Amino acid sequence: MEPLESDLPVRGKTPKQQLSKGMEHMRFAVTVLPSPPTTPAPPQSTTGTDPMLDPSSSSQNTIYGVPQGFEPLRKPVSDSSSNAQKRTDPFQFGSRYLEAGDDIFAYNAWDHVEIDDAYKAFIEAQTDLQRNAPVSEFDKQRFNNKPEKWWDKFYSNNQANFFKDRKWLVQEFPILGEVTKEGAGQVRILEVGAGAGNTAFPILEANRNEDLTIHACDYSKKAVEVMRAHEKYNERQMKSDVWDVAGTGEGELPPGVEKESVDIVIMIFVFSALEPRQWAQAMCNVWNVLKPGGHVLFRDYGRGDLAQVRFKKSRYLEENFYVRGDGTRVYFFEKEELEDIWRGHDAQAAASQDLPENEDVELHGESVSTSQHGENSVPLPLFEIIDLGVDRRMLVNRQRKLKMYRCWLQGLFRKPLISSPKEP
Repeated sequence: MEPLESDLPVRGKTPKQQLSKGMEHMRFAVTVLPSPPTTPAPPQSTTGTDPMLDPSSSSQNTIYGVPQGFEPLRKPVSDSSSNAQKRTDPFQFGSRYLEAGDDIFAYNAWDHVEIDDAYKAFIEAQTDLQRNAPVSEFDKQRFNNKPEKWWDKFYSNNQANFFKDRKWLVQEFPILGEVTKEGAGQVRILEVGAGAGNTAFPILEANRNEDLTIHACDYSKKAVEVMRAHEKYNERQMKSDVWDVAGTGEGELPPGVEKESVDIVIMIFVFSALEPRQWAQAMCNVWNVLKPGGHVLFRDYGRGDLAQVRFKKSRYLEENFYVRGDGTRVYFFEKEELEDIWRGHDAQAAASQDLPENEDVELHGESVSTSQHGENSVPLPLFEIIDLGVDRRMLVNRQRKLKMYRCWLQGLFRKPLISSPKEP
């Protein structure tokens, strides 16, 4: 993910100079009036030439603030007993609701903040602009062929200092708290797309289970080098290797990992980096390494997230799929879309889209042709969806009076106890 704005104040500059060039086109959507109104105005229409809803309009750059209709939707005031954690420490994600009368800048984040119709209209207008200025066919091939080289460049430039350690893991995925307890027994975790180890190392640091092992894999050789060079890298409980989750043939399984030998697979902001036609193979590989009853811990980008809306021209690869300025790719999901994908339906459709007749997908050690659609076709994995939710959050910068709507999707999926999936 590309970095958003720095939290450091900019001294001696006017408000107009407080945004980076990458977000200047969104000034009217992310800045807040000095005295924000508490009652939203009616949604504004995207028709005509309304400069506040036209991301291409130059007049927006003269305005510091947002239209009243862009104020976040607020919940009715509740008594303290129904929202006891709102103003207490330590803060728990998911407990801080923005209510009528609250000052937006009282805290740096608000949970479950829904965007209103005016902001939805802005998202649609911005998406239309992106579609009308896509990546060239030449660049599309350049970014989709060997995408790992772009991640190699990313980790060469950023090393281990780009992402923060994910200390929220146990709160969001309680199963990690259980398997890291003393005496929890043998547990094997496979992290896919481990990057610089910002998930694996916090788990190791909190771990009290001597029989827990983590296999942290990434398809960037440079990322693996960064993990292996980390001061907390411990080969007794952690192993790091290069592996492409969408690999085929000999690359179907990570180095040294046998089929059905993993208890938990962690996929945090990984699925979105794959081309949609790779989803089917990736799911088959995850299915193959998981034990029956094993879990997938999933978190990724939701549609309408600021990271999507901020893209301008020459970043659109295909619907909801973009290339960042550093050459890495990202897809933005809907909840219903992920439900279909992990139940095996949309992934199979994506795998067969625009591929040659005899293109194969590896499933349970067998080569499955995407041209098979009859009674003899082999089904893709059908994971059980234990939980899948939308995490909508509004982040604010109190010093610079900025707000950012974020949207993530988080899920817990399970491989059924039966070893082979069947179509319903």
